Amino acid sequence: MSSPSAGKRRMDNDVIKLIESKHEVTILGGLNEFHVKFFGPNGTPYEGGIWKVRVYLPDNYPFKSPSIGFVNKIYHPNIDESSGTVCLDVINQAWTALYDLSNIFETFLPQLLTYPNPVDPLNRDAAALYLHEPEEYKKRVSDYVQRFATEEALRLAAQKDKNDSSDSESSMSYFSEDETGDMEL
Repeated sequence: MSSPSAGKRRMDNDVIKLIESKHEVTILGGLNEFHVKFFGPNGTPYEGGIWKVRVYLPDNYPFKSPSIGFVNKIYHPNIDESSGTVCLDVINQAWTALYDLSNIFETFLPQLLTYPNPVDPLNRDAAALYLHEPEEYKKRVSDYVQRFATEEALRLAAQKDKNDSSDSESSMSYFSEDETGDMEL
């Protein structure tokens, strides 16, 4: 069994490898929590789309799979529209320490977007549309790409997040603590 420091070293190496690749990585709370800019695969209805994918690496990574999810909306049978959770067997059940973060962004996610699995959906509406009305499915995906997966959409979402956090900070400034620690106006 490997030591905790060996696992930490592997985590650090995998994140650095991802940063040095063609992927744009934004570190959030340390090397175990970050966002990766992910581009829709060519030749698919997702082509031209840009998604921010959140990644959380558990302490026992790479022996336990990372937790990943799409931050901005995507229309796909195997991705929950509201939470961004991904249903992908190779990440959720079949993960092995032989895989690394590059596998996720260069192979697993592109394959998922290229070949959805409507038999095991997280988004039943998308799965039904994919199976029964494929042209309508492609139109819906394209609509989502235009509305939620452009540089402009990402910029607006980031600005909204920034405004929301500053609004909550400024609302706190209306309060002060009295000597007992109770909040008062």
